[in-house]
Amino acid sequence: MSYISELLPSRSDYVGAKKYWRHDVIAGITVGIVALPLALAFGITSGAGARAGLITAIYAGLIAAIFGGSNFQVSGPTGAMTVVLIPIVLKYGTAALAPLGLAAGVLVVVMGVTHCGALIKRVPWPVMEGFTLGIALVIALQQLPSVLAFHSISGANTLVTAWRTFRGALAAGLHWSSLALMVITLIVKFNYPRISKLLKIKIHIPASFVAIIVATFLVPIFSLHTPLIGNLPRSLYQHVSLSKSHIGLSALVVGAIEIALLAAIESLLSARVADQMAHIHESAISYKPNRELVGQGLATMISSLVGGMPATGAIARTSVNVRSKAQSRISSITHAGFLLLVVLVLNPVIAHIPTAALGAVLIGTSYRIASPANLKEMLKTTRLDAATLLITAALVVAIGLIWAIALSSAGYFLATIILKRVSLKKVRK
Repeated sequence: MSYISELLPSRSDYVGAKKYWRHDVIAGITVGIVALPLALAFGITSGAGARAGLITAIYAGLIAAIFGGSNFQVSGPTGAMTVVLIPIVLKYGTAALAPLGLAAGVLVVVMGVTHCGALIKRVPWPVMEGFTLGIALVIALQQLPSVLAFHSISGANTLVTAWRTFRGALAAGLHWSSLALMVITLIVKFNYPRISKLLKIKIHIPASFVAIIVATFLVPIFSLHTPLIGNLPRSLYQHVSLSKSHIGLSALVVGAIEIALLAAIESLLSARVADQMAHIHESAISYKPNRELVGQGLATMISSLVGGMPATGAIARTSVNVRSKAQSRISSITHAGFLLLVVLVLNPVIAHIPTAALGAVLIGTSYRIASPANLKEMLKTTRLDAATLLITAALVVAIGLIWAIALSSAGYFLATIILKRVSLKKVRK
């Protein structure tokens, strides 16, 4: 019985809720403000559309918060998942997302039930750091269509697609209004925290949110001609049909496995980082990896069946949640409720957001994820660790996420064994 109960929600999830609920509600609203532009941007980037991104953030965010194994995790659409989804949507259309999400969600739940959660701890840290850097690079490259106001030209991989899209945009003539909005959005995003301190603004407003507001107001003021998000249906439900997808069985199996592995790896990594940020070291209150997998699997299944996309734990939003002094999963639940309220009330405002601004926000996010200062320090470690990090990042961009992790991990372990044997031989001599 304990085997099953440890995978299910319990009253202990909300111990101290009466004491901390006000802090959690404020933290949840803060995360919701950050999540709104990211959900829109990731939905558009994946090809599923802005509504799909919002549906995913709301449904998956709520389900994962209730059923997941972390008190701080915030789930929804992520840049890493768009890396996998873009080629699938381009080839099979958005109709393939429902069967893929359902199959992948089932796989993730099975991984949790069979106690596969502890396997994430065996992935070498240089591989995980390289994985994160590679994702940051891919996210940035994926924003070229948005900031150039030009359609994506598909290629063999992300790098080829980005190059073809850039060449096509140059040939058609650069869209200067979109490029100007990108630059302005990035300037505001990176400088607003400094400005808010100088002006002594006590209310915390995320820089990404401020940057998008500024860019949105500039469009009508200067009569800029640039693509906008457009009107979104108020209904956060879209009927899907599992039988209308043209994806073949082999492609379905391969795609589902890839999505499931990515969802598991990114979610567990995010949950582990959240505990470290919150200085949680007691096993009784630390994240439960197997329950986290069950929660993420359910979130992906439900999200995909109502018109959303596969979801994962989001490192960026989770870190904001921890920094906002969240104490329980009430903050993650509040984040989902806040997004629902915003969509129902502020739908006409969202329609006027320029897509170039969303692309710029994701470019800025990718810069934060890559963390150049932190990267510089990590490259000063051993040669093996530094080489593994860079090779993993290159493989993520060149051949994909899952293969990059598998090959880099295998290479790292093999190199470690060889180095140990060489050092033993030197000691014996």
